[in-house]
Amino acid sequence: MPADVRVKICGLRDDAGIAAAVDAGAAYVGFVFFPKSPRALTIEQAVPLGLSVPPGVAKVALVVDPDDALLDAITSAVPIDIIQLHGHETPDRVAEVRRRFGLPVMKVVGVAGSEDLPELEAQGKVADQLLVDAKPPKDATLPGGNGLTFDWRLIAGRRWPCPWMLAGGLTAENVAEAIALTGTRQVDVSSGVESAPGVKDAARIAAFIAAAKA
Repeated sequence: MPADVRVKICGLRDDAGIAAAVDAGAAYVGFVFFPKSPRALTIEQAVPLGLSVPPGVAKVALVVDPDDALLDAITSAVPIDIIQLHGHETPDRVAEVRRRFGLPVMKVVGVAGSEDLPELEAQGKVADQLLVDAKPPKDATLPGGNGLTFDWRLIAGRRWPCPWMLAGGLTAENVAEAIALTGTRQVDVSSGVESAPGVKDAARIAAFIAAAKA
């Protein structure tokens, strides 16, 4: 496995979690602005956290079907580097967000079967990055962070018009297999490095990043 795999630790909520992610070598840290999530932050909570992230680590704002007012509020207060769209945003909306806010956009696409793959192609033409995640169950209240995997063989060896990242049920125990099977150069984890919903565990973060880069 290549040592240059880049890791995103998502759903960070405190200084200790950020320090653990940065010390272990994370390339991205993610802040969740979705009230239903156990990892949700207010804008006021996110400001000092964003300011504490050292240069060279990308700060990602996760939002779900946001309107412009919410994005205005986040981007005017929090030092964000990337907007992660985790809802039902169309390619037109993705392109509109890119134009309006002047920031790279990472679009999440949920995958359960081969019928979901065309959406990756369509979104990959307008987004700066794709995040390929497990599609949530129909009754799920959260669009991600559910600890579910999908059949990685569906995307093995595939390429899209922009860089991409793998998410969905990844842990220190399975991330090396996921990288080997899909060929991904980037992975995202949230619930897989927690001791309880929304509570990041420094040892699990370190173990996950070590396994991804091993």
